[in-house]
Amino acid sequence: MSNTKPVFLEKQYLGREWIPVTIRLVLAMLCFAVFFFTDPNERNADLLVVVGFAIVIISIILGFVVHFSIKVQNGSILLNGLWTTKLVKIDLNSIVKVEKGTYSRYLVNNPVYNLHSKGTIRFYTAGNEAIHLTDRDGLVYIIGSQHCNEFYRAIESEMNK
Repeated sequence: MSNTKPVFLEKQYLGREWIPVTIRLVLAMLCFAVFFFTDPNERNADLLVVVGFAIVIISIILGFVVHFSIKVQNGSILLNGLWTTKLVKIDLNSIVKVEKGTYSRYLVNNPVYNLHSKGTIRFYTAGNEAIHLTDRDGLVYIIGSQHCNEFYRAIESEMNK
């Protein structure tokens, strides 16, 4: 009998990380400030207002774009990404070690989905914390989460079934 309700569900959005939002808003404010101090007879000055508003509108739209979702369900972790990405299923029966930790030592990290690099597979959108899963083959999955404690408890409960 399969359980259809996930034990843990998290959606991570592209436009909700504070550092990129701040950078985009500073760029938009810079466009508006340069427009304000530009000579009114300059023909291309109106382009600065258009670019400033475009940056603000794109920032708002990115706040609603789901980068990927995490589900812990039926003894596995399901990672479903943006549009054309393939569903990644991690069977918890093959996991030998689960740890909470930091995603990276860097302050700013790029969002990634299913990035294979040096024996690790990374999934990340925002936040500082991550779950590190090691499987029987020594492959490490690093899954960034904004609700790391709940994610960790859900994995532990599914592995102990």
